Amino acid sequence: MSDDTPVSYAAAVHGSQVRSSSGAAIGTLEHVLEVPELDIFDGIVIHTHVGLRFIEADHVIQITRSHLQTDLDDSQAAALPAPDGPPVYHVDMFKNSGNNLHDVLGRFFGRPHWTRDHD
Repeated sequence: MSDDTPVSYAAAVHGSQVRSSSGAAIGTLEHVLEVPELDIFDGIVIHTHVGLRFIEADHVIQITRSHLQTDLDDSQAAALPAPDGPPVYHVDMFKNSGNNLHDVLGRFFGRPHWTRDHD
């Protein structure tokens, strides 16, 4: 499978480039919003130079392993809203959280460290 072969939203790759209708890069994929119990794709949250932004599923026209294509023009992409849901947390196993014995031993034994994504 090439990186330009269309894939399901469930196979979208974190960090993939998100493009406007002109082909300009507008950000990178942060995460996919879905309702897994109903197999519904709700949209995507992207990381841009101004922070996290939300794009509704209706505006995502193609998802590949290398990029996501939207039907938004450049002015619409610049005016995307920030996501308004609850915060998203990710585990960073190797986060340097301090130099005390507790933190050093935690890193040595691979204790996960939770980090909050930016709003």
